Amino acid sequence: MSTTHEPHTTAGSHVQPPEPLTADELREMSTEDAMLAGTEADGVHIVHRRNRFPVPGTKAEKRVERAVALTFLISALGGVGFIVAFVALPYRWHLPGTPQNFRFYTPALGALLAIMLIFMGVGLVLWAKWLMPEEEAVQDRHDDPTTEQDKLMIEATLLSGLEDTGLPRRGLILKTLGLAGGAMLTVPLVALVGGMIKNPGNKFFHTQFRPNKKLFPPNGHVPIVDVDFRRIGPDDLEPGGLLTVFPGIHEDDSDGFNGVTDAASPTLLIRLHPGQKVQARKGQAGFGWPTANPEYVAFSKICTHAGCPASLYEQQTSRLLCPCHQSQFEVLKDAKPVFGPASRSLPKLPLGVEMGDDGRQYFVALDDYHEAIGPAFWNRP
Repeated sequence: MSTTHEPHTTAGSHVQPPEPLTADELREMSTEDAMLAGTEADGVHIVHRRNRFPVPGTKAEKRVERAVALTFLISALGGVGFIVAFVALPYRWHLPGTPQNFRFYTPALGALLAIMLIFMGVGLVLWAKWLMPEEEAVQDRHDDPTTEQDKLMIEATLLSGLEDTGLPRRGLILKTLGLAGGAMLTVPLVALVGGMIKNPGNKFFHTQFRPNKKLFPPNGHVPIVDVDFRRIGPDDLEPGGLLTVFPGIHEDDSDGFNGVTDAASPTLLIRLHPGQKVQARKGQAGFGWPTANPEYVAFSKICTHAGCPASLYEQQTSRLLCPCHQSQFEVLKDAKPVFGPASRSLPKLPLGVEMGDDGRQYFVALDDYHEAIGPAFWNRP
């Protein structure tokens, strides 16, 4: 190749080819020289360019390479740790006085995610600062159309940039970067998709009011209790009164088998005024108590729009109001929605009465809710 066309640079000088280079001349040049020619042709003047390690493969370079690779390895281990913690750590809420290991679940995920992202960022910064060439450049503006020579010089610039990263000869960094990158791609998939892999079965269609003959022989009817587990009877409500009640299940095991703390079980027990009658929906005529002329009815407290507590009761209009989005349910029409965004009636609980050991009558749930609790998208298929 003609030496008159070979670009050269020193600190503070510009590459100035004496005349435009042809495509053939550019193909004959080294990647470095073609890149430098390309920068000058594109109005980019290399003011200063120096390799961090002019002699490749020195002990100092290897030490730096291992340090950068270590940050990527730690990032990869953080991602693997996140996946393991997401799958293996206990996350279910437990009652006070029982093992509370679930409280470490979210902090562990946050810490491991932070380790993965921080060390990936640190590794990339150290790689650019310690291993890639040090360079200063000034670029001129121009709007000329792209020529064949421009394309070849751009290609050389990209290839030179790849060589500057050192990836082709730094296998350790390449491998650890691949591990860290793989972890970063996998972690979001695990976090977003992992919760949807497990089949919830029919858990959305049952509450702890479900008959339990093991705990309450012989018929399995679950007692209805107040928040302090005091059993509730017909004499505990005045006409027009309302009370939030729960299934009377209380087993302080490690899984928190407790009716009062169960999110799906809050229920509104309502005593109607004398003379008020409920227009029962199909199949629910016998759900109130007494069966023939119900004076007491019970509905799920969880709004069928967005799951808020529909617990504001207007005795004069016999309507339940959800304070979140103003849905209203007509109690005398079996909690049918009459205003607001809710589109489904509140599920109704079959009520019954049993005699207690003290000779008083107490409410029980004769069966579980016959509909899914909560927002309407949990409708039965």
